[in-house]
Amino acid sequence: MTKEGQEWFVCRIEEFDQNSKKRFQVQDRDIVIIRRGEKFFALDSFCYHAGGPLFMGDIEDFNGLSCLVCPWHHYKVHIETGNMVYQSIDPHNPKNPPVWKNSGQKQRVHRVTVRDDSLFVTFSDCTGDLQSDQYNALEYRQRWQTNS
Repeated sequence: MTKEGQEWFVCRIEEFDQNSKKRFQVQDRDIVIIRRGEKFFALDSFCYHAGGPLFMGDIEDFNGLSCLVCPWHHYKVHIETGNMVYQSIDPHNPKNPPVWKNSGQKQRVHRVTVRDDSLFVTFSDCTGDLQSDQYNALEYRQRWQTNS
């Protein structure tokens, strides 16, 4: 089991292009690290909605927010907060344009630190409170180890 608050080495920065992502196994966690420009973000690899391979999703910007889009159901996860981002339409005023909203944090995110050209991750406390936590179980993750 990983210890929350402890920093773990992941890789060297040179392994990343400017706007890219990579999947890693660090301690007993399966995470995806995303680079957007000079910033790095880390999320659990499997989507909160149905356990889809979020790590395989595209990185897209919606309403000024960089999101990882799950390839299964196209749910959009803000890479910095883990919030679900979606467009809402007012059914009482269908002529109004859609509005971008978020439904709060659904996906577990972790802190990434850059030091001496290396990336380190500090895991957030996996309490089971977030929807994505259920897909961080070892049994679920093992199904994907040979598929990535």
